[in-house]
Amino acid sequence: MFPQQLQNRLNQVKENDLFRSLKISYPQIDFSSNDYLGFSSRGLLFEEINKLVGSSKIGSTGSRLISGNSLLFQDIEQTIAQFHKADSALIYNSGYDANIGFLSSVPQKRDLILSDELIHASLIDGIRLSFATHYKFRHNDSSSLRDLLNRYHHSFNSIYILVESVYSMDGDSSPLLEIVTLCKEYENVYLIVDEAHAVGVFGKNGQGMCQELNIENDCFARIYTYGKAMGCHGAAIVGNHLLKDYLINFSRSFIYTTAMSEHSLLSIKAAYQLLHTTKEIEKLKNNILYFNDHLKKQKAFIPSNSAIHCKIASGNTQVQELENTLAKSNFFVKSIKSPTVKKDQERLRVCIHSFNTQDDINELLNALCER
Repeated sequence: MFPQQLQNRLNQVKENDLFRSLKISYPQIDFSSNDYLGFSSRGLLFEEINKLVGSSKIGSTGSRLISGNSLLFQDIEQTIAQFHKADSALIYNSGYDANIGFLSSVPQKRDLILSDELIHASLIDGIRLSFATHYKFRHNDSSSLRDLLNRYHHSFNSIYILVESVYSMDGDSSPLLEIVTLCKEYENVYLIVDEAHAVGVFGKNGQGMCQELNIENDCFARIYTYGKAMGCHGAAIVGNHLLKDYLINFSRSFIYTTAMSEHSLLSIKAAYQLLHTTKEIEKLKNNILYFNDHLKKQKAFIPSNSAIHCKIASGNTQVQELENTLAKSNFFVKSIKSPTVKKDQERLRVCIHSFNTQDDINELLNALCER
């Protein structure tokens, strides 16, 4: 037995070429994964973890507020805070947990959240769990944000501005310097920056875009996710000590979940150690430059200085056909369909990695030229 209305929804996504299923990724030339530095796929993280494991426990014993806390947690959170030039850091089990945990607890009923219209789904879900009022501003448009601030800054106790430093679908960057300037013009305005696709890619040793721009002290909170360039999983929210205390007491996705295992914690520690020593960041930046320099013959690519590049191909059917054609040429590139992106903004999402060779890039661009 299965509810008919749910069956109807499944039938509808199948009819619209939107049906999702779990597939095994077979060896192909990777231009799709978020493993930008190859920490996971190239075994770099495995080697570093093995140096640290020793007698670490497998599994966990409970939430951190009951039995799951440890000196290892405290040590790694201190490492994260120092690396990102913050007073404190709090580890979450995933970026999704961090985003919904922050947004469902920090903004209050008489507060306002102003978010870029293209923020990640996890941030949107966090906003839905909040009692705060919410409005969107046009993507990367500081004037649109200013209009909302002018209209509402006297009407709410606090205003939280929510952006990503690098956006996951277009690979473009937020105008952070302009937004910081705006925040300083108003009282009780707090900036939150999700650095998921910037950590490991921008800044000294991959510290992220906020530190590259020297605005870390202008941010109320920064969220670092470890499932992208860091090659593991988990996340951390960094900010001042009061923010950490508040989240420990009110963030439900932190309070009511089993603590991360020691092995997972060591993965995060190993990833941060790699950022200090690896040459992969420079290789990635060189590959991004090379890719951009050889885009002249390409049409419909969205400009980006991040690891993410997108070729617009109108229609879900067309973009799926492009993905299938590239797969036959041994390229792992994924299509992004509407409604994940707006209709007529369907695209191929190309992710550049440190381990892609120039020959790989040339062959991919040549294959795209033929489409």
